[in-house]
Amino acid sequence: MHGRVKIKSTAQQEEEKRKEREKKLKIYVAARDACFSKRKEGVWDDEALQLTQQLLSSNPDFATLWNYRREILMHIEAVKDEDEVQKVYEAELSFLESCLKVNPKSYGSWHHRGWVSARLPRPDWARELSLCDRCLSLDDRNFHCWDYRRMVVKMSGVPVDQELSFTDRLIGSNFSNYSSWHYRSTLLPLLHPESPEPPSPCREPPHSSPPPSPQTHSHRVCEEQLLKEYELVQNAFFTDPNDQSAWFYYRWLLGRAEREEMISCVYVSRDEERVAVAFSRPVNAQSVGLLLVLDGQPQRVEWRSVHPRFKHSPVWYVPVVSHVPPADKRKWSELSVEKTSVLQSELQSCNQLQELEPLNKWCLLTIILLMRALDPLGYEKETLAHFQTLKEVDSMRSAYYSDLCSKFMIENTILKMEYAEVRVFSISDKKLTTLCHLDQLLLVTHINLSSNQLQRLPPQFAMLQCLEVLEADNNSIENLEGVYHLPKLEEVLLKNNKISTLAALQPLASCPKLKRLDLRGNPVTQTANVEAELAELLPSVTDLLL
Repeated sequence: MHGRVKIKSTAQQEEEKRKEREKKLKIYVAARDACFSKRKEGVWDDEALQLTQQLLSSNPDFATLWNYRREILMHIEAVKDEDEVQKVYEAELSFLESCLKVNPKSYGSWHHRGWVSARLPRPDWARELSLCDRCLSLDDRNFHCWDYRRMVVKMSGVPVDQELSFTDRLIGSNFSNYSSWHYRSTLLPLLHPESPEPPSPCREPPHSSPPPSPQTHSHRVCEEQLLKEYELVQNAFFTDPNDQSAWFYYRWLLGRAEREEMISCVYVSRDEERVAVAFSRPVNAQSVGLLLVLDGQPQRVEWRSVHPRFKHSPVWYVPVVSHVPPADKRKWSELSVEKTSVLQSELQSCNQLQELEPLNKWCLLTIILLMRALDPLGYEKETLAHFQTLKEVDSMRSAYYSDLCSKFMIENTILKMEYAEVRVFSISDKKLTTLCHLDQLLLVTHINLSSNQLQRLPPQFAMLQCLEVLEADNNSIENLEGVYHLPKLEEVLLKNNKISTLAALQPLASCPKLKRLDLRGNPVTQTANVEAELAELLPSVTDLLL
């Protein structure tokens, strides 16, 4: 039929496409092999530069070719003058822009661009920032671009307040921007540090020095600025309560009230001739320069971790041969009155949102955290109720909520123990699934963990250096790894657990004063010759219940 276009069959189309692909593949493989041959022979000429450009234009994720291309460019650097190198690298940046259009999240392209920018004789950082702005306007979660932008900001010395304004713009256009919130969290401590150094007459005025760069130093955020941040993030999660990004940032803000690294407890024992020190966070006492001074004289001592697995630990001890006065001292920190009133206001706002969104897990979890920050004992009943709701609305994470609830119950029990000024820690029948804050139990002599859901006593349990009695009946304990070198431990009650091997009891052999052990209801009691084996393993035990 004249004048009509012949429509090809599907089979014909597929065959033509196959032939076209084969043709392109042959060209690609030939160019690749030529590149590999040239690299093997140590050839760094213009032809090799063109071949790699041809291949990377269609496949910018070929890491080996980027490496070869850098070798060629370094050779050019060595043989050409600065102006020629400048032109070569400017052309390279233009080529990289075309690669980023093929794949805006190409690892190789962004890495190579950073390498080129760092070697440019006269870099144009304004152009690079403009490129980042364009890329982030297309995809504000392109983490490759965010990483590159941070490098550009560091190299060019962009003021921190300018970058903070940049995050304002991005967050204002899209609340659901993890990268912007995260970047903001790194900038705030630089622009609003917690304890800025007071001006000194011996120093230059602050305005004479350049603003800090986000990568030069790090400080905690001052309380005044933190309080201002709450309004911004509150607008975000009231706008979209189900978006996670603002809630995560909000939790970061609440976490800024944590204590600085400090000594929280010191224990000195005449009987054991040892000094134990608890810190507010894990440290390496051998590297932080912890100094023991007795009678005004510095002592040459070797600090020891409470467990061989810990190079960084909140609790360290050292044997001492001198007679030293017994002591136990603690330090605590509290929220300021101003911050307490603001957090109370934040709690009221979240409660209002919870009335509108009763099953929103982020709102429920934040309410729990605010209650914990304000009055953990006063809000204990409400906290437990909210945890139960969380387990129902977010059942996939019920184990996480159980662990978090266990953590908070332990914190409450520690507070009650401190208020009562006793050294007995009892938290039985609370459905505990995990143990935490054991570094705060350095002075405890008697602990009761019975009737919970514990499966192990972790290495951190070795921090209980004053422990004399351990009750852990009616759990599911299989592992006693943490009952290690407890110098005062005399009694261990483990009735109705899941200890099945003698090897699981091996850590008890490191406790020199252990006298009473109750293993009734454990599978290990069914082992042949168990009594004789235990007598050999634990010769100090005189009261063994099987």
